[in-house]
Amino acid sequence: MKGLYMNDSSLPIQLEEWEKNALEKFAMKINDKEKPFPCIPATIGFSVNQLCYGFIGDPRETSTIYELAELVSSFTEVSRDFGNYTSLIVFYETPEDMKATYTVVDYEQLFWQQISGLCAIDYFEWPHDIPTDPHNPLWEFCYHGEKYFMYCATPAHLNRKSRHFEVILLAITPRWVLQEFNKSQKFAQSIKTQIRKRLSNYDSAPIHPDLNSYGSENNFEWKQYFLRDDDTSLSKCPFHRGLKE
Repeated sequence: MKGLYMNDSSLPIQLEEWEKNALEKFAMKINDKEKPFPCIPATIGFSVNQLCYGFIGDPRETSTIYELAELVSSFTEVSRDFGNYTSLIVFYETPEDMKATYTVVDYEQLFWQQISGLCAIDYFEWPHDIPTDPHNPLWEFCYHGEKYFMYCATPAHLNRKSRHFEVILLAITPRWVLQEFNKSQKFAQSIKTQIRKRLSNYDSAPIHPDLNSYGSENNFEWKQYFLRDDDTSLSKCPFHRGLKE
């Protein structure tokens, strides 16, 4: 579990100041009872200590892609040991000059650079049952042979508080976790209804039109990974897998 931590004794005593602050702010956000965080499965994962955490450097540095690769590879190999509500939470060191100048669109470009770079160094083959074209409704991000849902939060998101965090944050959730969640359609639909209600109360922006369900004909997973602060979205997915096919 190199570089991965649970919220317990596995956390190093001497975390850097920004790392401690990020963990504390994350715990406050996801455990807030007065203004509940919309993603109910994430709050459950936190409460039962099934979330994994990792810290990496400035996302403008190429070396950070390799740090992210190491975290996701390690998580992929052990994620099934943690439980059905697990996710990998990655905190990026986000310098003050970035926070002062970067817009949502700037962070969006960085996000796609990071996950495209991740795939460019992936030595696993792309899963045969997943299309390689992001504009296919069945496409989803894959790494190290695993299928993942990606979520990105940034300091620049102000209206969409559900996508705001003090540093750049990725929540990386295996598809098998989502499949377990959807096993009982009645339960899953009830939770999804509650999530949308919470979103309406949590964000000052309306629920983004790109939010949808995997497999639906008009759904595109990539559009949900990074939601903008308004209701706009990219018309074409910027994800590319380099020369790997």
